[in-house]
Amino acid sequence: MVEGRDDVIVSELAVTETVSAVARRLREGALTGDVVDRVGHALVAHLDAGRYRRVELTRDVHRLAERFLRDLTGTPLRALDALHLALATSARAASLASFDARLRAAARATGLVLYPG
Repeated sequence: MVEGRDDVIVSELAVTETVSAVARRLREGALTGDVVDRVGHALVAHLDAGRYRRVELTRDVHRLAERFLRDLTGTPLRALDALHLALATSARAASLASFDARLRAAARATGLVLYPG
């Protein structure tokens, strides 16, 4: 995450998915439990401290995600990826940071700039 920027938008869903990713690395033996705990706690602490702009999952975000799932037929989105995309677009984000190829393709289709480029 990029600290010290007021234009970085983060959701609780992104925190959960980040912890999921580092926990997978723990199961694979690439990280320690301490590192996983520190990552999770740091993300939540940064959100709570207002270092990132928080965006929430709402009914409208779910409906937008469902529309993406229906309408973006050229990109086989998963439900969580559609929710991330809906969170970004509902917050009027100009760009999206992701390493997931499907989410990146869908974000590109909606006009979002991708990071990393």
